[in-house]
This record gives sequence, C-alpha cells and structure tokens, in this order.
Amino acid sequence: MSYVPPHLRNSTTTKTTTSTTLEPSTAQYQSFNSHSSQLHQFKTAAAASTAANGSSRNNNFNSNSNNSASVFSNAARRSSVNLVPDPVLSQWKPSERVLALTPEQTQEVRLRLNVDVAVPSESSPAPPPIESFTDMCLHSSIMKDIAFHEYSTPTSIQAQAMPVALAGRDLLGCAETGSGKTAAFAIPMIQHCLAQPPVRRGDGPLALVLAPTRELAQQIEKEVKAFSRSLESFKTAIVVGGTNIAEQRSELRAGVNIVVATPGRFIDHLQQGNTSLSRISYVVLDEADRMLDMGFEPQIKEVMRNLPEKHQTLLFSATMPVEIESLAQEYLTDPVRVKVGKVSSPTANVAQFLEKVSENEKMDRLLTLLVQESTQAERSGHPFPLTIVFVERKTRCDEVADALVAQGLHAVALHGGRSQSEREAALRDFRNGSTNILVFPSNTAGSVNSFTAWVATDVASRGLDVTGVAHVLNLDLPKAMEDYVHRIGRTGRAGSTGRATSFCTDRDMFLVAQIKKAIADVESGNTVAFATGKVARRKEREAAAAQKEAIAVSRFSSTGPSSIKVEDKYRYMITPSLVKAEGSADGAWDD
Repeated sequence: MSYVPPHLRNSTTTKTTTSTTLEPSTAQYQSFNSHSSQLHQFKTAAAASTAANGSSRNNNFNSNSNNSASVFSNAARRSSVNLVPDPVLSQWKPSERVLALTPEQTQEVRLRLNVDVAVPSESSPAPPPIESFTDMCLHSSIMKDIAFHEYSTPTSIQAQAMPVALAGRDLLGCAETGSGKTAAFAIPMIQHCLAQPPVRRGDGPLALVLAPTRELAQQIEKEVKAFSRSLESFKTAIVVGGTNIAEQRSELRAGVNIVVATPGRFIDHLQQGNTSLSRISYVVLDEADRMLDMGFEPQIKEVMRNLPEKHQTLLFSATMPVEIESLAQEYLTDPVRVKVGKVSSPTANVAQFLEKVSENEKMDRLLTLLVQESTQAERSGHPFPLTIVFVERKTRCDEVADALVAQGLHAVALHGGRSQSEREAALRDFRNGSTNILVFPSNTAGSVNSFTAWVATDVASRGLDVTGVAHVLNLDLPKAMEDYVHRIGRTGRAGSTGRATSFCTDRDMFLVAQIKKAIADVESGNTVAFATGKVARRKEREAAAAQKEAIAVSRFSSTGPSSIKVEDKYRYMITPSLVKAEGSADGAWDD
C-alpha cells in the first residue's frame, strides 16, 4: 500500500467478518492468524470515513495540503514501483506452562501483579500475563540481550502488555511512571520486525514509534538498541527536530527496521518522499496524552489515517483523559486495555513535604537545603543524592543553576534556548557525573541517567528516564494536580522509595488542598482518582480562579473558614524509613 494522504485516497470498501470468542488456551494461540486477519476491519471502515472528511478536519495542519499533494503523490508513485510484501502475522505462542493456565490461575496472577485487564465483549480473551522472559519464547537474540543487561523479571506492565503485543492485539496501556512501559512495547516490536521479509533500500520502516519530545525519542531508541544489539543487520533510525535532516534522509532512504520519531519531523520526511508508511505493520503512540497536550493531534491523525490496513497499534499513556479515549476509539481495533496500579495518583513510595515560604524566601531556602544535603553526604562518605528541582520558567532555570554553582555545587541549565549539541553535552556531563545539578525549563524534556541534581519544569516531568532519583524539589509548584503527580513520579520509581519537597505560597493553596487530600487517601488505602486532560485542567483553573477571588474578598484571613493552613514542612509519608532510601531496584526498567 502506497502512502497517500486522505484528500487523495479514494473511499475503500470493507467486508464484514465474524470473530469467535475463545478461552485463553492453546486454541486461542493456534487460531491467531485467523483472528489477526479480522482484527482491522474497523480501521478500514474508519479510514474510508475519515478520508471522505479529511479536508474538513485539522484545518491548521492541512492548510498547505494543496502544496504537498504533488509531493505525496510522487512519493506514492515511487513506492509503488516495488511490490510491497504483505506483513507476516506471527505464529507466536508462549510456553506450554503458560498455555496450561486456567482462567482462575490467570486472574490470580493479575491480582498479584496489580494488573487490570479489559477487552470488548465480542473479542477473544486477552493472553495471560507472563512472569518470566523464558516463558515468553522470544527470539534467541533478544533473550541474549536481556541476559546481557541482567534483567530477570518483567515488571507488571511488561508481564501483561508484552504477551498482548506479541499476540498481535491492539493495546491501550496505562501505568504509573517508572513502570517499564518502553520495554513493554520495544521487545515485542523487535520480535515482530524479525518475522517480516527483509527491508530493502527505498522501503519504509516496518515499525514506527511516535513520541512527544526528542529527548524521549532518544530514550526509546536507546532502549530499542539495547535489545537488538545482537542483531547485526537490524537498523533503527531516530527522526527528531534540532538535528541534521540530511543525515536522517540518507538513513531513511537506505532502509531501516524501526523509526522512532517526533510527529512533526516525521511528517516532514513523508512530505519529502524520504520514507513511506507502506510497510509499517507495528505502530506505537508513546506518551499519547502528552502529544495531544503539545498539539500533535493533526500529525498523529495524518499518520494513522494512511497506514496500511494490516497493522497493529499500541497506545501508551500515563493518564487516561477523554481525549485519549477518543483517540483509542478511532484508531485501535478491539484493544486490550491494560492498567497497572493507581494511574495518575501520588505514589505511596514517596514521602512528601510541604513547606510554606514567601516568594522571596524560596531561593535562599533551596540553597540552604541543597548545601546541607551536600555537606551531610560528604561527611558520611556517600554520594550526593540524585535530585531534581522543578521551576516554572526557563529564565528561572538559569538563575537557579548560577546560584547553585556560586554555592560550590556542580550545576548546568538545560533548556530549549540552548543548541542541541549543548544539550547533548550537558546530558553527557550528567551521565558521567562531572555535573551534579541539571537545570531544566518548561519546554524541555529529557532522559537522564547519572546527574546528581536536576532543575526542570512541567514538560520535563513527563517521560523522563532517570534511574535512582532520591529527591524531587518543587521550587515552584505547578498549576495542576496532574503535573504535580508526574513531577513527584520521578522518584520512588520501579518499587524504590524517594522524597519530594515542595515550597508553596498563598497562591498555591488550591493545589495544596488537592495534594493533602490525595496523600491522605493514599495513606488510608482509598482509591485516588482525579480527572486528567485538557478539559479537566481548564475546569481546575476555573475552580482555582474562583477560590482566589473568594480569598481576595475575605483578604485571606488566617482564621477564616475559607483558609487552608499548611504547616511548615507539612509531612506526608508512609513510614519514616522511606526518607532514608535512595536509588532504584536492581534489574528494573524505567518507562
């Protein structure tokens, strides 16, 4: 199938098929080919429907569609010269031990892993979770690389999501930060690619991963390479902005197995005819909620509408707002929904502190706290605890970094105002330990493994692959509870414990009330639930503004009924021992 944009594609007809409901047994896996051939009938109908209406949607993105039409058409003609082989639908099966599990045993495993699984009523049951890589019956080269990295046991999301992906099913995965989502889709993706006919020069990729930021894309590519290192002819390309597009063009045209990309730059290459969608049969939307937040919905839809009929889609999101539900309904076929833990809630592994200070006192208090921690670490002979400091503005990042350096701490600012080479150099220094503190602004996200301290803002709070963060500091609290949850989720990852300290002022009282209630619910064992997404954040801002107006009327009387008292260093924690712990569990993957 050639890559043709919606406004050039003719409506296609689809045929109706009937699926058979199977028990999670050997028969389920033996009938995989039959089930997979029926899997995407809904996508075909959706593609025809959206093609007819494509010109009326996403007006901003398609405003130049007339100019790009000839480019798309030329690319389609070039790709049609070579016959595109049909994708191979894998005959994957798990071990006999897993096949022998009864539905009751499967449910027991899910309860132990804290995994919730749901499938549409007309669909086959989801494959059972698999608690060892050996039972997954992966390609020998993948198993070799898993052993090389000394990973022994899948995390909860990996144990359930990987069998679903290996079985060729569409997946909607939702798990708290630090749960190992990247490996959950990367390993099955490599397995899928190995089953396909070889990639030729001029072919498009076999698999595509879309991510919201270039740093997250770099993190994903690193993970993919980690589990394909034993495959000499296996090629992965990263396609992001801020880097040489000519080098990307050459790499794509030579032929690659997997492309990890940000949506905007990938669309650029499609328009230039440097690659195509004709052979993609495995697509991943990672941090999909963040991509929607950043305005990438038109680009996502442009890609999804033009994929070949036979393809598998995995959508991963840290939250499940209504926008993600809509995206899943449009582009996923009978998805298996996998949720691990209490998504979008403060983790019980993090001891949280609130300290009320004035705006003018924040910097002095931050410097005092970090200098004290540095002194204590030096006296005890321990390394400075890996620390992230979140701030509100890019300029404030530079101010904080300069102030920390003046106090003898090793710090560097990392933000969108610096060139890509400068950002990469800062990350290298962080990884090798020559820099202790990394300062991030709101328009930057990153993948960091070995900095001692790190200053960042809200965009950086999503999708960060940081191992062993012991302390998160909010110099400036965010505007929304959702962002706060993602910030403190940088510590206490993969079963480890951590600490979060937040400086708050009178303007933060609305969020402080939410934080106090959420932590109290966690400590009492109640389910923590709050709405996420753009609509929820708008309503939250409106509620905060209403409270601020009410406070202004009452002049925020400290004894009035509308006031919210925040004790100095208000402490939320499960057990005092949590504060002392640092580092992350051996053999665990971050998402």
